[in-house]
Amino acid sequence: MTQINPVSIQETFKEIKCLEGRTPETTNEEAKDSFAKLSDYRDGGIFITHYSGNSEWERHSNGDELVQVIEGETTLILLSDNNETPHILRESELLVVPKNMWHRFETPKAVKVMTVTPQPTEHSVERPENA
Repeated sequence: MTQINPVSIQETFKEIKCLEGRTPETTNEEAKDSFAKLSDYRDGGIFITHYSGNSEWERHSNGDELVQVIEGETTLILLSDNNETPHILRESELLVVPKNMWHRFETPKAVKVMTVTPQPTEHSVERPENA
């Protein structure tokens, strides 16, 4: 039988470092200490991250992604019909990003975020065309 145990989000945040000044060009190696996987979930996982700065564009072809701000604030920008729509997310707020929708984060001050992310994830440094 599989062992099932609770996971402490707060304790796991203590184990990761804040990545200051994230950019779309930040590599996985540079960001690895600012992310943690809390658990497997369906075809992806539940992740946390602590950073400031801006992310690359990303989308998920196998399902919706849940994004919840644990502490701080970020702007989650959705790209639909070639239009960017910003959504400010504050502590304890969440947003569900629809399957296949390109999105990115703008975060001037440090934020702690939890996501439920299906895999695979497609990334783009440049703004996707015809999205």
